[in-house]
Formats: sequence, C-alpha cells, structure tokens
Amino acid sequence: MKYADAGVNIQLADQAKQTIRHLASRTFTSSVLGGIGGFGALFALDTKKWREPVLVSSADGVGTKLRVAIAMGVHSTVGADLVNHCVNDILVQGARPLFFLDYIAMGKLDPLVVEQLMDGMSRACRKAACALIGGETAELPGLYAPGDYDLAGFIVGVVERKKLLTGKNVKPGDLLLALPSAGLHTNGYSLARKIVFETAGLKPAAYVPEVGNKIGAELLKPHLCYAPALQGILARGWVSALAHITGGGIPGNLPRVLPAGVRAQIDLSSWPVPPIFLFLAKAGKIEPEEMLRSFNLGVGMILVVPPERAKAVEADLKRRREKFYRIGRIERGDAARARIVYSGALQL
Repeated sequence: MKYADAGVNIQLADQAKQTIRHLASRTFTSSVLGGIGGFGALFALDTKKWREPVLVSSADGVGTKLRVAIAMGVHSTVGADLVNHCVNDILVQGARPLFFLDYIAMGKLDPLVVEQLMDGMSRACRKAACALIGGETAELPGLYAPGDYDLAGFIVGVVERKKLLTGKNVKPGDLLLALPSAGLHTNGYSLARKIVFETAGLKPAAYVPEVGNKIGAELLKPHLCYAPALQGILARGWVSALAHITGGGIPGNLPRVLPAGVRAQIDLSSWPVPPIFLFLAKAGKIEPEEMLRSFNLGVGMILVVPPERAKAVEADLKRRREKFYRIGRIERGDAARARIVYSGALQL
C-alpha cells in the first residue's frame, strides 16, 4: 500500500508547498531569516529599533464563516479575515505585527483552495507590514470530509513596554469612539447561518432587498484591519485603551480593558446598525439584548480616549477618511455592578 491509498497525496502536498513559498515570500521583511520549508521559522528582532521591547502573541480562527466560504467557493476573503483578526487582537495592546503563521487542515488537499487561502493571507500580511513566515498544511482524511477545512492563525508583534496598553490608564471622563465594522467580521456565524439558511431557507446566491446584496456575499464581507488607521494615534500615545469587538459583542469585550472603579456608559442609538443585523434580528426574532451579546452590530473597534486628546484623535481619523462615532464615555463605577450601562435604543 501507498500513503495515497489512505487518502493522503504527497505529490499534491508538494505542489501546494510551492505555491505557499511563492505567496509567503512576497511578505518577507529584512528580519526574516531563511525561507519557507524549515522545521522552524526564523525572525531576527531589530533590537536597534526597540529600547525595551515586549512581544505580544495571539492565536485565533475564522470559525463557521468557513461554511459560507465553502458554500460560495470563495476562499481568499477568509484567508485575509484570519490575518486581520489576529492583527487587531494584538493591536489593542499597542503592538505592531512582526510575523504570522497559519494552520490549514483539510480532509482532501485541494491546491486551488490552498492557493486562494494563502493569497488572501499574503495580501493581508503585506498591508499590515507583517511577514508570513511559516505554518502547516495538513491533509486529514477521516477527520474532515472532502471539501471541508479548518483555518487557524498565530501572530507575534512587538510594543515598547512604556507604550503597552493594559487598560490601567482608563479614567472617568474618557470618551468612547467606535470604528465601524464591515459586517459580522468573523463572529456570530453559527447563529447567522441558522437564521439565513435554515429559518429563512435562503441559498447563498439569494438577493435580499433589505440587505441590498446577495446574502452569501454579505456574509463574506471582510473582517477589517484597523492597524493602518490607528498606528499614528498609538505612536503618539493618544488612547487609554482599545477593545476589539469580536465574539460576545460589546458586552463581552469592552469590560476586558476596564480597570476596577470605572464603567462604560454607551448610547445604543449613537451609531447606525448595518442592514444585515436588522435582517437577522427580524428573521430570527432575536431580542436586542441577545443581538448585542451575539454580534458586533456594526462596531469593530472601540477607542478609549482621554478628553484632552479627543479632538486630535478625531482629526487624525478624519484626515485618513476613517468613519467613527462617539458612542459614550467612562464613568465611575462599582465593581459589584454592571461594567457597562446603556442608554438609547438600538436601531433595529
């Protein structure tokens, strides 16, 4: 017997590796040592650029958004989603990305799908000035059905210790600015898919007038990367904290950067909720509180800004043509009570 008899095609794996080498090499910086294919990836930190560097790492996946990508036969967008999610996760601690590694697991290796995924990853890495230096592509028959795959990413970044964002500087009076999301980003898809494809009985190619788009294309809208918009603001130390709004929505993420003794006051009517969320709420008969816990509702990143820096931050965002909304402020709070209080009503 040969390995191929068990469902693993080494020749296809070698073909995929050649594609990966080509696409990854486009992201290499002068700090990357060697190339793709070693047992470990090598990266030399430029110690002349950093006085007291702190490395920041994170790992994440795309989740069941992959089911939409598989149904649509479009895979480059979720490759970019993976990178952008990871970049945002370390951005909230003030870090800029250094390098990224991926993990792709498939039931049956498909070089065309691998190429699309890697193309999306490499493009996103280049935009974020992040080197894609390694990873793993695994063919796992019996664990994944043919056509199915999973995707995970691992990122390492760096920040000067004195510029590390931990939330400890958040104080009453700080303002909350929201940067909009492009849609669901990479969270809430188990619920969204159940509503769209089971409850509403739609096909990915179905056009939904209330959304103004084909539902599959709407669900595949990219997870935005906020690093380019915020690098200058972070370099100047103009924010007290950042919160990446992912799984759990605002209630599950903003409290992670709030120190003891404060709470966030948020006006739910202060930003426009994208139509896709209105459609999901109506089609799934979901209560506003559940929507708030399940989805980002159009908010991808929250900036906590000292009041004396607010004009400068807003001017910088306007100069970069970035949309933003003032959605609330930080108040004194009791640790025994809610970390977030709401006013207004969601525009659902």
